[in-house]
Amino acid sequence: QVQLVESGGGLVQPGGSLRLSCTASGSTFGINFMAWYRQAPGKQRELVASIASGGSTSYTDSVKGRFTISQDNAKTTVYLQMNSLKPEDTATYYCNGVRFAAGYWGRGTQVTVSS
Repeated sequence: QVQLVESGGGLVQPGGSLRLSCTASGSTFGINFMAWYRQAPGKQRELVASIASGGSTSYTDSVKGRFTISQDNAKTTVYLQMNSLKPEDTATYYCNGVRFAAGYWGRGTQVTVSS
């Protein structure tokens, strides 16, 4: 089993920045893919950014150039640096990890972008 815990959410003004963290614990050996998803009220959960074990990254178009996903050397913590935040970035952000084809989710952290 893998446990994922997100942190770093909060209220920020438009144009501001936040850094989300997701720490994996438990049976972390073999995690080869981690990602951030988000879900706004009344909308489907969407993939925001992902990072594979080799370091390759991918982003949804709406965050390219503003968000950066990274991970620590142990590959047990993944970060999402979010800059130039917009009101439409408001959502609950969830961490996802894949280990031997099994997916795991954190409980989410709320990001609210508002003046």
